Amino acid sequence: MVSHQDNSPRKGLLLILSSPSGAGKSTLARRLMDWDTSLRFSVSATTRAPRAGEVDGREYYFKSRSEFQDMVRAGDMLEHAEVFGNLYGSPRAPVEAAMAAGRDTIFDIDWQGGQQIRNSALGRDVVSVFVLPPSIAELDARLRGRGQDSDDVIAGRMQKSQSEISHWAEYDYVIINRDIDAAFAQLTTILQAERMRRDRQPHLADFVRALNKEFETR
Repeated sequence: MVSHQDNSPRKGLLLILSSPSGAGKSTLARRLMDWDTSLRFSVSATTRAPRAGEVDGREYYFKSRSEFQDMVRAGDMLEHAEVFGNLYGSPRAPVEAAMAAGRDTIFDIDWQGGQQIRNSALGRDVVSVFVLPPSIAELDARLRGRGQDSDDVIAGRMQKSQSEISHWAEYDYVIINRDIDAAFAQLTTILQAERMRRDRQPHLADFVRALNKEFETR
């Protein structure tokens, strides 16, 4: 695959994708990483035990509860939460290393995690996108179409979706996923435009100074 990232020096950004379950954010994140091989997916840290086949640093960074809490106290987590008795969070160091190398990082997280990252020291480098379903009926159909969950689990996901959707206005961009190809095209347009923002191209000042020198030698 050929990377779509340009060769101009710039600081990487943090792309947050959020949506209710079934609206398509994980599919869009996977397609985006296939489209641009320079993108980095944020690997979460967790205190839960590894499952069969999971590798530390690939699916998750597996930490003890004390290790995780030490990272939180040290400010080494961009966001964190407790889910069903286990802690989950986004380590800060790998994201900052990617930013320094000019690589963008994708976060597939809920609105609470997104809010914490926007309020962090890296908040000015965040681009946030919320993905909406075309209708609640379609969202329900997509969840059932997966064939992975019981009716009770689906009902719980649908109930949570209303709360998730209520936070749409906190995001920089909103995509209505009526068609995955169209939604993906919109997402790549957003990313390309954000990469071209003047304040994300630190080389421009030197470039313009060089242009002005050319005027002086004419």
